[in-house]
Amino acid sequence: MGLAIARGAARAEENQAFHVIAHADNPVASVERDFLADAFLKRVSRWPGGEAIQAVDLRFDSPVRAQFSLAVLKRSVAAVRSYWQQRIFAGRGVPPPEVDSDSAAIHYVKRHRGSVGYVSRHADTREVKVLALR
Repeated sequence: MGLAIARGAARAEENQAFHVIAHADNPVASVERDFLADAFLKRVSRWPGGEAIQAVDLRFDSPVRAQFSLAVLKRSVAAVRSYWQQRIFAGRGVPPPEVDSDSAAIHYVKRHRGSVGYVSRHADTREVKVLALR
């Protein structure tokens, strides 16, 4: 039965339009969707080992960002933007930085030890760690 669950999870990950990436030295191999959502919405600021989280988003109009937002944050990109506008107005934080491309997201993640981001399934992720999404 455990093998069937593992195969189902692997198939779900194959159908996903994105990979979650982290710095190559991050000891975490997998991440729960709720934890990842909290990291991108800045409700949590540290990895389990204590390293500060530095999330990075793709640009507002990226189809991969739309997929990530719906799958992980459980809201549209516009709803996430509204969330951040309210937080900024209340003086309660700023959103993760936005980058223009998969390669820019990978470059950001390579430079920042506690970083986490996402890229299209077809991006070259050899220089970063791809995290399994639970």
